[in-house]
Amino acid sequence: MTKVDLVAKVAAEADLTKKDAEKAVAAVLGGITEALKSGDKVSLVGFGTFEAKQRAARTCRNPRTGEPTPVPATVAPVFKAGKALKDAVAK
Repeated sequence: MTKVDLVAKVAAEADLTKKDAEKAVAAVLGGITEALKSGDKVSLVGFGTFEAKQRAARTCRNPRTGEPTPVPATVAPVFKAGKALKDAVAK
């Protein structure tokens, strides 16, 4: 499902115009993004939790040459599915 498909689904289910549904989807995604950028955790009960996690610096190897390559520390977004979502997908 693409963002366009999601907007169409929201428009149909919430009885909104596609333009209003697109604004709503953009607002939700923007809110989640801003919260993660500021270091907050976003918890949607029954759906899951979005969080920004720190990844430590490490050294990996180039598979072709075997030469060690440093990988810098970074912050990455992580999603952990909630129980209701897991149960719905597993069926």
